[in-house]
Amino acid sequence: MSSSSSSSDLKNRIIFTIAILAVYRFGTFVPLPGIDPEQLKILMEGNQKGLLGMFNVFAGGAVSRMAIFALGIMPYISSSIIVQLLTGVSDYFKNLKSQGETGRAKITQITRYGTVVLAFVQSIFIALLLESYGIVLDPGFLFRFTAVVSITTGTMLLLWLGEKITEHGIGNGISLIIMVGIIAGFPNVVISEISYFQQGVRGILSELFLMLLFFFLVMMIILVQQGV
Repeated sequence: MSSSSSSSDLKNRIIFTIAILAVYRFGTFVPLPGIDPEQLKILMEGNQKGLLGMFNVFAGGAVSRMAIFALGIMPYISSSIIVQLLTGVSDYFKNLKSQGETGRAKITQITRYGTVVLAFVQSIFIALLLESYGIVLDPGFLFRFTAVVSITTGTMLLLWLGEKITEHGIGNGISLIIMVGIIAGFPNVVISEISYFQQGVRGILSELFLMLLFFFLVMMIILVQQGV
């Protein structure tokens, strides 16, 4: 009876996790309002080789579609790193860390506030950058306001989804979201890199460097997340 109950609970957790991840993938296809899709496509095609293309991989393709999840979970990762560094140098954070569960809850709350601030600031830069590239149909305050609210809200929704997977799913929600985003974009990246190599755009050393950089970034993100 206990074994059957445990099996049923695991099944429900797996189904819940899949459902939440499906919501995440759906969000990567919801574009910001006011973006010219044709101009965005031209812009992304010209930047697939750089850091923008790599960031697009970690965001599950949301950057190439300039979706509400364009920032992905990166503001949370950045906030976590900052808080962890402060824990080592600040007496206030050291004191919180020594308070056990209460202190950890407070640190988690501060990390979330930091995520909001970083997402807000980064979304402002994204809105201004999109206008400078000329891919906004009606530039101005209304677009900037809409873009900032949409991207910031999207990031916090993504953080909430990750926490729900951790609480009610199979655990490690943030890591799973990052993994799904990478898996979703990885096939296209591999195909593109093979094409660049065959065309002579990149040599073997460049490809090896990109592979090492990619795996290094993945390992660092997982290391920080597990540390948190």
